[in-house]
Amino acid sequence: MSTDWRTLVSAEALAAALGGEDLVVVDCRFSLAASAGALDAGERAWRAGHVPGAVYAHLDRDLSGPHGPGRGRHPWPMAAAFAQVLGRWGIDAATQVVAYDDGDGAFAARLWWLLRSFGHRQVAVLDGGWARWIALGLPVEAQAPVHLPREVAGAFDTEALLHAADDVQRHVAAGGLLVDARAAPRFRGEVEPIDPRAGHVPGAINRPYTDNLLDGRFKAADVLAREFGALLDGRPPSALVAMCGSGVTACHHLLAMAHAGLDGGRLYSGSWSGWIDDPARPVATGP
Repeated sequence: MSTDWRTLVSAEALAAALGGEDLVVVDCRFSLAASAGALDAGERAWRAGHVPGAVYAHLDRDLSGPHGPGRGRHPWPMAAAFAQVLGRWGIDAATQVVAYDDGDGAFAARLWWLLRSFGHRQVAVLDGGWARWIALGLPVEAQAPVHLPREVAGAFDTEALLHAADDVQRHVAAGGLLVDARAAPRFRGEVEPIDPRAGHVPGAINRPYTDNLLDGRFKAADVLAREFGALLDGRPPSALVAMCGSGVTACHHLLAMAHAGLDGGRLYSGSWSGWIDDPARPVATGP
């Protein structure tokens, strides 16, 4: 079966394509909980059962890079290291990739954006994720897949990413949109369950990434187009920089925009955890 999925794919369509020579499914299940063993909960779940043929992507080991000043809790990986991960999974330029998780698609969207900004276009997120796959009674297996390793090389698109807080400040000062994907209470600074300081980047606006969803699946493309179009207010998609706590859930916005035909948004990779790494940086609270 020929596939060319670039934003979302239904569980039914993926099930019909399983076993395809140029298809690699990636299980991105992960837990951000602080409890003991939580960081490996996703991998344990994958070992217990996954979409047939799915490899496992660990957020910290595979989808993040080395820590450093301003890089945030989930630093953007180095291109060479990410290329090695892709090669280990059997992914090259001709591969159709489908990512999924057991939440609302945020971890899968991180891999989607990593691949997109690496120049790989044939990548999609499983709409409804693991929950819908199971609800439909689709096949599950527990054995680890074997993929032929590939030689992969590439570089990230520097235009698609803002790594430096100073660049973010300049973007906002020039009238660009900075959209924070965290829940509203975190954005307002009322609670902060993860990072050491509460609040948001001055000039940012809030759209929780969960606003992209309806009943566990992404809203229709035309609905998302209207909602993001209202945010853009006549500006091009490239005027929007998405951020969150650590550069993960913000990717959900970039996926939603692309699905709505508004491709071109960018990511502040360090996000809130990178911003507050410098205690001199200003912090805003309230709406």
